Amino acid sequence: MDKFRTLTSTIVPLPIENVDTDQIIPARFLKATSKDGFGDNLFRDWRYDKQGNPIKDFVLNDPTYKGEILVAGKNFGSGSSREHAAWAVAGYGFKVVVSSFFADIFRNNAMNNFVLPVVVSDSFLSEIFASVKSDSAMTLTVDLEKQTVTNNHTGKSESFSINGYKRECFLKGLDDIDYLLSKKDKIEEYEKGKSLL
Repeated sequence: MDKFRTLTSTIVPLPIENVDTDQIIPARFLKATSKDGFGDNLFRDWRYDKQGNPIKDFVLNDPTYKGEILVAGKNFGSGSSREHAAWAVAGYGFKVVVSSFFADIFRNNAMNNFVLPVVVSDSFLSEIFASVKSDSAMTLTVDLEKQTVTNNHTGKSESFSINGYKRECFLKGLDDIDYLLSKKDKIEEYEKGKSLL
């Protein structure tokens, strides 16, 4: 995986609260066992009508908005625990999702799929939505080392928290297995000490 330190990007605004995993990726797409193609069906029932035609008013179909950062309303990823929702977000190309609240299971699934969930205050989230409404080309900068997110339209920043282990994995580009392998020498040394007892 690519290392994640700092990302500056335009944003895709989704100012809808309580977006659940069935809205992120409908249940009929859960039969697949690989991650391939899930991005094509992200928000499928909001993006396309029943005939498969793009719904032009939906933000992912609006060429005005693009970028690697999805900014969502409060309580993103609620509902069932399907990891496929994180696969769809990552598969579409988002590297960061910003919201004022994430469901715990979605947040963990996102991090396991190298999508960084950034929690900001309700007021900062509202400010981001106001900024992108006035300037669709505005950008956010997410600095994982400093654990800050900056609205470059206003210059305001907020700090965000992240599990220390997951932060290290993002900064070094490691998944859980890679992380364990990076500690192989220490594990072997520990095991050697145990065998002497």
